[in-house]
Amino acid sequence: MDHQERMEAGLPYKPWLDGLAEARQTAKEKIYAFNNTPPQSQEQSMSILKELFSRTGEDFWIEAPFHCDYGYHIEVGEHFYANYNLTILDAGWVRIGDNCMIAPNVSIFTAGHPIHPQARNSGYEYGFGITIGHNVWIGGGAILLPGVTVGNNVVIAAGSVVGKDLPDNVVAAGNPCRPIRTIRPEERDCYFRDRPFDMEDHLAPDDPTYAL
Repeated sequence: MDHQERMEAGLPYKPWLDGLAEARQTAKEKIYAFNNTPPQSQEQSMSILKELFSRTGEDFWIEAPFHCDYGYHIEVGEHFYANYNLTILDAGWVRIGDNCMIAPNVSIFTAGHPIHPQARNSGYEYGFGITIGHNVWIGGGAILLPGVTVGNNVVIAAGSVVGKDLPDNVVAAGNPCRPIRTIRPEERDCYFRDRPFDMEDHLAPDDPTYAL
């Protein structure tokens, strides 16, 4: 098993061997092209990410600048939006569902290193995949750590550090991030806390993933 295969299997690997450094260089070149696309051509720039990622929806948008390691370990669903400075270290797979929103300066880290310095200085690292469900909103500056799963309909507060799985239908916050309450069905008619919408078209079409 070479080191690329070891990375894919979630085993310790050395990231400069067996074509991995070359794969990261290819990704850097595509990301450079994306990040330096003129504003008037940004629609065209999404095609660069479609080539880089393993899978995207038809409707998705990422604001530049964006950074990742490989790109081919990233899947995003329909109606995906990420604001400025999204960073994804995708040694492991990052799979993101439909209708997800990511605020500025979010970091998604699948990569990690051994705790003991003697083991860490050997150069080995690892990548554990991250899964994000449907209808998730990740607040600004949040960090997701290797191996976590985020359920459907979750809101992660700004500045949170997610090191453990989060269940469906919760608002979660903190370092370490933890659920602080469930999302209430009546909140669908409010745009902020207890402030009600003043129009009638504030609900998206019904979808089974909205169930609370």
